[in-house]
This record gives sequence, C-alpha cells and structure tokens, in this order.
Amino acid sequence: MPRPVWSGTISFGLVTIPVKLFHAVSRKNVSFNQLDDRSMSRIRMKKVSAETGEDVPDEHIVKGYEVSKGRYVVVDPDELEPFIPTATKAIDLEEFVDLSEIDPVFFDTPYIVAPDSAAKPYMLLTKAMEDAGKVAVGTFVMRSKQYVAALRPVDGRLMLSTMAFADEVVDPASIDELADLEDVKISPKELAMAEQLVDSLAGDFEPERFSDTYRDQVLDLIAKKAAGEAFEAPEPAAAAPQVIDLMAALEASVKAAKDARGRHPATVKAVPEAAADDSDVVEEAPAPRKTRSRARKSA
Repeated sequence: MPRPVWSGTISFGLVTIPVKLFHAVSRKNVSFNQLDDRSMSRIRMKKVSAETGEDVPDEHIVKGYEVSKGRYVVVDPDELEPFIPTATKAIDLEEFVDLSEIDPVFFDTPYIVAPDSAAKPYMLLTKAMEDAGKVAVGTFVMRSKQYVAALRPVDGRLMLSTMAFADEVVDPASIDELADLEDVKISPKELAMAEQLVDSLAGDFEPERFSDTYRDQVLDLIAKKAAGEAFEAPEPAAAAPQVIDLMAALEASVKAAKDARGRHPATVKAVPEAAADDSDVVEEAPAPRKTRSRARKSA
C-alpha cells in the first residue's frame, strides 16, 4: 500500500485543505550491488583524500563550492542555516492559470494529492478547478527544499507536479545545432510525404503498449540464473535497409506503416501514394556488428 511522502494543507485565501502527497510514479529500475568476486561480499566506499589517498575522518570534512579550477569557498553549516526554507507544511496557491500556458518542459515529479480527513473541501476545490478549466500554481517546502508546483484536477482528484524554476530551463537559442533551422529548404513533396507518414502512424495514446524491454530482459536473465537455468542470448536486431535519399526513406516508412496497419484492419487508414522526388542525401549509420555474447547486461 502506498505511503504518503508529505502531509500538510493546501492554502489559498483563508481556506486550508488538509492533504497528503503520494508518489504518482513507482520507478522499477534494476540496480546491482558491487561485490568482491572472491568472497561475494559487498564493496564499501571510503572517504579518502584525492591528494594523499588517506582516509579522512568526518570531523575534517567540510563543504566547499568550486569558484574556479582548484579554488573553493568553504561554507559552514551554520552560515547556511538562515537560508533553509521554513517548513510551513502548506502548499500556498498563488495563481490559477490555463494548463496550456505551462510548457511541459517545466514539469518534474508528479504526486497524487489525497484528502487528509476532510473530503468535502478537497472535492469542492477539485470541482471548482474542473469547471473553471484552471491549474493552480503555488509553492511549498518538502525535506528542507522549496518547490514551485502545479496543482491540477484529473478525473475527479488532484495531481501535483513539482516544476523547474525558470532559470533552470535551458534556452534552445543556446544550442548551436538549432541556429540554422530556419534556413533549411523543404519541398512541397517532401512535406506531403512526411505528413502522410505522420497520419499513417496517428492513433490514441495507449501507455500499456510500451514497456522497458531492457529491464524485462535483465530480470528474465536474473530469474533464470537464480533458478540455475540456461539463458540463451537473443538474436541481434536485423540491420535497417540502407537508404540513400530522404524521399526514399519517407516512402519506405509510409509503406511499412501501411503494411503494419493492414495487419490490423480496425486501425487501417487510407494513405495516398506520393511520387518520389530527388532530395537531400541522407547517410545511414553503419549497421552494428553481429557478435554473440553470453547476455552480459548491466543496468
């Protein structure tokens, strides 16, 4: 049963609503421990000086911020104490905005917001936000860290997503590879074929269709080894056919998508054919070498 990671109140105006936060996502990563292969005992990390290699006792470890190469400013914990956000145990809502105004790049970690002993004010806020079509933006403190967050109604309940601060979001203009995109010339035929490809792959989002195949295969390997069973390495993926120009790649992709949809009649869409045209040459990455190994994988 999920356990709350934070409890407090939603506060706006003179209204306070007791709530609890639960993780909305349960990560299922595969993690490994480092072992000594001679004794199978765990490896323990030690705190040593990078200069001498000697152990450093805890009383001699301080916090330092590197301001230039090899130059640090040492900050005492007492000096940081006044800056630690006060844990008010409240999500202070500051404004209500349209969800479309928030770029998804700002969203970070999602939480399920549940009422804590008072369901009516919780449902009142949820219904009011649903009817208004608004998302609340506010701030709160969790584990001595201040967050800005978006609170939104979803299917009769509230969801909260912590958000990045504006100065943490990377400006696309700072990426050199994006600077010349406006100068790229696209022919009408190329655009028409690309739009056909998009249309041929259009459908409803079904999250259960996607899975972490790497994790599944690693867990299968671990289960088989734990049971003393033999494990057979999967065949390497077939190399993609070599494509010499963009239009040929688009045509081949559209045909493959149509063939795949044809195997599922309920999802078939009519996609008009388009004539090939000379276009920019696109180089394909070299095909991977076909090497067989004993399924050595690491997470």
